[in-house]
Amino acid sequence: MSARDYPGRWWHMLDDGRMQCDLCPRDCRLHEGQRGACFVRMREGDRMVLTTYGRSSGFCIDPVEKKPLNHFFPGSSILSFGTAGCNLACKFCQNWDISKSRDMDRLADEASPEAIAEAAAGYGCKSVAFTYNDPVIFAEYAMDIADACHERGIQAVAVTAGYIHDAPRREFYAKMDAANLDLKAFTDEFYFKLCAAKLKPVLETLAYLKHETDVWFEITTLLIPGKNDSTEELEAECKWIMKELGPDVPLHFTAFHPDYKMNDIPATPTSTLRRARDIALAEGLHYVYTGNVHDPEGGTTYCPRCRAPLIVRDWYRIDAYHVTPEGKCPGCHAALAGRYGVFEHAFGPKRVPVAIHRPA
Repeated sequence: MSARDYPGRWWHMLDDGRMQCDLCPRDCRLHEGQRGACFVRMREGDRMVLTTYGRSSGFCIDPVEKKPLNHFFPGSSILSFGTAGCNLACKFCQNWDISKSRDMDRLADEASPEAIAEAAAGYGCKSVAFTYNDPVIFAEYAMDIADACHERGIQAVAVTAGYIHDAPRREFYAKMDAANLDLKAFTDEFYFKLCAAKLKPVLETLAYLKHETDVWFEITTLLIPGKNDSTEELEAECKWIMKELGPDVPLHFTAFHPDYKMNDIPATPTSTLRRARDIALAEGLHYVYTGNVHDPEGGTTYCPRCRAPLIVRDWYRIDAYHVTPEGKCPGCHAALAGRYGVFEHAFGPKRVPVAIHRPA
C-alpha cells in the first residue's frame, strides 16, 4: 500500500465542511488538499491520508543510550529511523533538517513494517526506535511496525515530545515497550514562544505513562542558556516529577548547541548540567544524568541504596557494567528501576548507517 493510499485515523468532520484532525492538541482544521501543521497528515476528499506511511529519512543502528535510555537493556543496539515533519515548531530543533522538512524527496528509504522488523532482527537489534522526528505524527505506521517487531521478539521505542490527545495516546502507547519523552521546559511561556505548543498535554502524557501503563519511560530536558535553566524552573520541574511520577523515573539533562533558529544562543556549559543534576538529586530523584557532554559522573548509573557505581558511562560508551540479569545491585541487592537482562558486551558508542532491503 502506498503512502497516499494509507488512511489516517483520529479525525472528524465539522459543520462548516472542514475536517478536524484529532491526533494532537493542535486540532488542525483542513479544507480539501490541505495538510496539517505536521505537514504529513493531509485531507483527501472525505478522508485523512498519512503521506509518509512506509517512507523514512534513513536508518541507523545506535546504542540505546543515544535515545537516551539508560535503563532499558543498557548497552543494547537499537535500529533508529524517522520520517519527516513534526507537530511542534521548536525554534531550537536539533534535527530540524528532518523534522522541519517539507521535501518528501528527503524520504529516500521505503520500507514496510515487516521489512523493518526483519532488518532489526537480522542486525541483532534488541529494539526499534521511532525517532529524529516525532512518531506521534506517523502513529499508524509506528504502531504497525511495533506489531511486526513484537512478532519477532523486538521491542518498540518512541522518542517523542508527548504532544498527543488522550484517545490516540492510549492506542499508541499500548504498542510501545519504552519511550523517552522530551519535557522541553516547565513553563507555558517557553512552550508557547519557542515550541508553539502547550505544557499541559505533555504533563498529562507523562502522568498517563506512569499511572496507566507498563511502558518504561525516561525524561529528557534540553537545557538552553537563559531560556529554561533557571534554578527556580529546574526546582519546579524536579518537584513535579518527584510528586507525580516518583523517584525512579530517570531524568536526563542534555546540552543545547546553537542550531536552526537559535544560532545566537551559546552552547550549554557543563556546569549548568551539573547544577541541574544536583538540584534533581537534592529533590530525591534516584537516577539523574547529564548528556551531550563528557561527564562520567553524570553518565553513570548508581545504586539507589548503597550508591555504588553500577553502570559507568562516558557519553554513550559503557566502561563498566555491574548489574545482575535481574536488574539488581550485586553488592546490596537493591533493585534498579528499568528493564534488564543478560549483559554480554555493549554495542558501542557509534552510530552505524544501514540499508533496509525491500523484497524483489
